[in-house]
Amino acid sequence: MSLLIERAGALASLQDGGRMGVRHLGVTQGGPVDWISHGWANWLLGNPVQAATVEITLGNFSLRAETDTCLAICGADLGAALDDEAIAPGRSFEVRKGQLLAFAHPKRGVRAYLAAPGGFQATPVLGSYATVRREQLGGLAGDGQALAEGDRLHWLSGVSAARRELPVQTVTPLSSPTLAVVLGAQIGDFSGQSLFDAFNSDWTVDQRADRMGVRLLGPALHSTRSSMISEGVPLGAIQVPADGQPIILLNDRQTIGGYPRLGALTPAAVAQLAQCLPGTSLRLKPISLEAAQRAHRELLAQWR
Repeated sequence: MSLLIERAGALASLQDGGRMGVRHLGVTQGGPVDWISHGWANWLLGNPVQAATVEITLGNFSLRAETDTCLAICGADLGAALDDEAIAPGRSFEVRKGQLLAFAHPKRGVRAYLAAPGGFQATPVLGSYATVRREQLGGLAGDGQALAEGDRLHWLSGVSAARRELPVQTVTPLSSPTLAVVLGAQIGDFSGQSLFDAFNSDWTVDQRADRMGVRLLGPALHSTRSSMISEGVPLGAIQVPADGQPIILLNDRQTIGGYPRLGALTPAAVAQLAQCLPGTSLRLKPISLEAAQRAHRELLAQWR
């Protein structure tokens, strides 16, 4: 049971729930940047929400079905079509042997997630299929390479896919999203003006954005701390380097960093940011740790 990749942009990769428990080795987590859309794609087929999907970034990707099956797409609208019939994200659908599933270009959002029954299969590296190109780990061959023309994607045979209706709207980009931030240990090192600017200004997503991190453009933020010892950095950490322009760290980030941090995006806010094209305007909003944890538990409860 397989799909043959006939066209592959440079940014499509195999991702599962991520490579956890290995950061003490200097190995980052990888995994889907919009983990919510990834989870809903799997949920539509009755898969474990951490099962491997294909993360398709910006489109330019097509696959030929080599067997009859049922697939699901969630996340960005990349102009997907099955033999020229449009397929909207947020649904599962039947595919017949020989049909072509193609993703053109972004109509809304950045990343779409393609799921198959039981999840796509590969050889795990440190317990995960997650592709991290910088570390040359994961993916189909275990070497961290993006999916390429001629690759075949296999999934568990004999698995009957559930046909579910999506009960809520998956995370999609808004015209001006507001991203929730849990304040960090160095928040007191920023000037009052910088804190006001951080949470009362519009920020623009820079062209310098990938799976490692996203730079924001806006007012320069200033910290009184001239240097600090490098420390572990979580997903969504908002580092502020010397130029004062924040960098939000994502799934393929380094495991430690030495810049002062405003705090970290909540996991849901990371998923929102993952769907923001360069040039998107957004705002940052502080949130308490308790409120962030409560919202996260409520989100996870929807998959039970």
